[in-house]
Amino acid sequence: MKSHATPKSALIAAALGLGLLAGCSTTSSKPKLSSEQVMEEGFEGKGSIAARLSQDKGTQADKMRMAYLTEQLALNKPVKGDLASWTQKTTALHEAAVALANNAPGALVSWKAASDCKKCHSVHKPD
Repeated sequence: MKSHATPKSALIAAALGLGLLAGCSTTSSKPKLSSEQVMEEGFEGKGSIAARLSQDKGTQADKMRMAYLTEQLALNKPVKGDLASWTQKTTALHEAAVALANNAPGALVSWKAASDCKKCHSVHKPD
């Protein structure tokens, strides 16, 4: 069976996949961005990356950046609340962002569920 992908599009897809793997490795133990920096860059405002993604208006670059931002968020420790809860919520958010970046089926639904701000802020956002 022949593939309908051109060699050029296959190379681009492979490069994107490798870029996601390289940019989203959770092997690093120290975050490069604080939770506040992640929130500011990715989640604040009606025109934020998160808002564009939730409205299915994000670009591939937005999706890839969000995968990186959520990885950074997960590497941080919670200022408030239980570490296990933080880990569960930030891991789910990161996995949903990676699914979006990979254009996986159902990724938008997963993203919307995982990016519900109130679920995390109610237990982890400082007063």
